[in-house]
Amino acid sequence: QWQEFFYERRYAATPISGPDFVKLAEAFGMWGRAVSCRSDVVDAVNSARRQPGAALIDFRVEQEDTVYPMVPSGADLHKMIRRPSPSPIVETAAD
Repeated sequence: QWQEFFYERRYAATPISGPDFVKLAEAFGMWGRAVSCRSDVVDAVNSARRQPGAALIDFRVEQEDTVYPMVPSGADLHKMIRRPSPSPIVETAAD
């Protein structure tokens, strides 16, 4: 997303896949769940809220998705970039 907004899609590094955050949460005694479909978001959030302790939700988004809001590096919060108004939320193939 940074390269798209500020560097004209010049990608400076190779993608690095993250750890299995659900397993990492479980290793610390926390409840964890991965969500990759928009239709599962509400259920996951409600389940997390019912947990007696800490909970972690790993939201999986398409690599090319833009996540809003975002604050540019070094910028104040009032310079936050928000979702463009006319742009609707689009379901991805995974949904």
